[in-house]
Amino acid sequence: MFDALIIGGGAAGMQCALVLGSAKEKPFAAHKHIGIIMHQKTSHLQTALFNNVLGLSPGTTGESILNEGKTQLKTLYPHVEQIENEKVLEISKHEGIFIVVTNKKSYSAKIVVVAVGYTNLFTIKGLDHYIEPHPRTELEKDRIWLKNTDHLIEENLYVAGTLAGWRSQFAIAAGSGAQVATDILTLWNGGKHVKVHDKIG
Repeated sequence: MFDALIIGGGAAGMQCALVLGSAKEKPFAAHKHIGIIMHQKTSHLQTALFNNVLGLSPGTTGESILNEGKTQLKTLYPHVEQIENEKVLEISKHEGIFIVVTNKKSYSAKIVVVAVGYTNLFTIKGLDHYIEPHPRTELEKDRIWLKNTDHLIEENLYVAGTLAGWRSQFAIAAGSGAQVATDILTLWNGGKHVKVHDKIG
């Protein structure tokens, strides 16, 4: 049973996992079981080049971020379980618990974050009735979003990144993932707002 399970290993999904993982010293997050299904094959980061992102050296590629992000997560926060080589096929809910079915296994989770791409090739069954045309992209591109309010689709079901209705900019997608993570941490903290900062000294 996962306390939080993230679907998607792109900018939004990995940033969400990093922030959740970084809260491990907080009493309300210390024993939470966190996982991320590292599906990256359709991530737009595969072909991205970054010259305009604060903190990234010009020329940084999206492919390097995909690889280094997994290493960063594993090195700093090994308690966050990375699930490789699986694709989510269906999400359902039974007595308040989400059942996430992949091409290989089935997982149970109290909270689910959907952070996959926003193309019309979206194929996760169980979320069809939330799909609408993307509000911040050209109609001819046929992009979609999962209708939500402040990233929340329904109780304990979140969406992050471009699929949440945001524009396709790396910093925006990553920020969306961080926002969802702090919302989840706030929920675990009984509604008291949470931010996780590292400081020198």
